[in-house]
Amino acid sequence: VQLVESGGGLVQAGGSLRLSCAANGITFSMYTMGWYRQAPGNQRELVASITSGGSTNYAESVKGRVTISRDNAKSTVYLQINSLKPEDTAVYSCNAAGSPPLRGLNYWGKGTQVTVSS
Repeated sequence: VQLVESGGGLVQAGGSLRLSCAANGITFSMYTMGWYRQAPGNQRELVASITSGGSTNYAESVKGRVTISRDNAKSTVYLQINSLKPEDTAVYSCNAAGSPPLRGLNYWGKGTQVTVSS
């Protein structure tokens, strides 16, 4: 199983990024996909998630600035982040959590760095 993130980089405050996570080795449509982030010295936190049925959930800190979407045909989940702030600087990682009957299966990507300059 591989989850490969891309799209991170250095961006100025106020800019936008679109992160992608391509999954291999899983039946993508049967997984809830999530984006998490971890800044230095902080715990990893959920940014957004999307279920196999398309229901979404967002952290309060990013609501209104972030959109998560998925393309099951491409086995890819996306995270659009707008109006980036320096506090969005973190490593963003993709997570796949199995839906029933695959509950308990959980996979992580290695992450992509997002750095927002002020």
